[in-house]
Amino acid sequence: MARDRWATFDCYGTLVDWNGGIRAQLARVFGDERAGELLDRYHELEPQLQADGKLSYREVLTEAMRRLGAPEDDESALADSLPEWRPFPEVPQALEEARGRGWKLAILSNTDRDYIEASMERLGVPFEFAIVASEIGSYKPALGHWRAFEERVGTPPDVHVAASLFHDVAPASGLGLPSVWINRLGEQPRPQPTRELPDLIRLAETLEEVA
Repeated sequence: MARDRWATFDCYGTLVDWNGGIRAQLARVFGDERAGELLDRYHELEPQLQADGKLSYREVLTEAMRRLGAPEDDESALADSLPEWRPFPEVPQALEEARGRGWKLAILSNTDRDYIEASMERLGVPFEFAIVASEIGSYKPALGHWRAFEERVGTPPDVHVAASLFHDVAPASGLGLPSVWINRLGEQPRPQPTRELPDLIRLAETLEEVA
């Protein structure tokens, strides 16, 4: 009997439009002309706030808005809006195709349980389970998610799929895991992923190639 094949995924930025969700709230609170600049600053703040693993993702989002200078009434704008962030258009079909080829899917996310449940409902595709930062006290790029996965399943994932080089591709590569980098922003890869795709349209066939 063939063993299960597992593909793990980052969620926000890979499956769900993370930058779009954050930018929309920054534009609403600070004005569209400042949204791009503040989005860049948010990307600097978030890893700093996650470094010790003590804050929930809701607290990370709220503190980041506070540090960006949001009015008190809008400090929770990102945290409150996350359940409404939309999947990228091609994602549900791509995930269904992967499941149809026998892949088991799991999410490794730097977020909280209520957020990931809301986002999985929006994705509309079954996952076997999700591991979230607030429950293991660890944010990627630390290795807690992969350790928790291996404890649960008994083996590492066969492939990890993600948009972030810093949070996902680098630690997966360090563990010797094949990675599929979803390069939605036209970045230059460092470190080098196993495969690079612009989106998830060719996900199913790429998983087969990598595995």
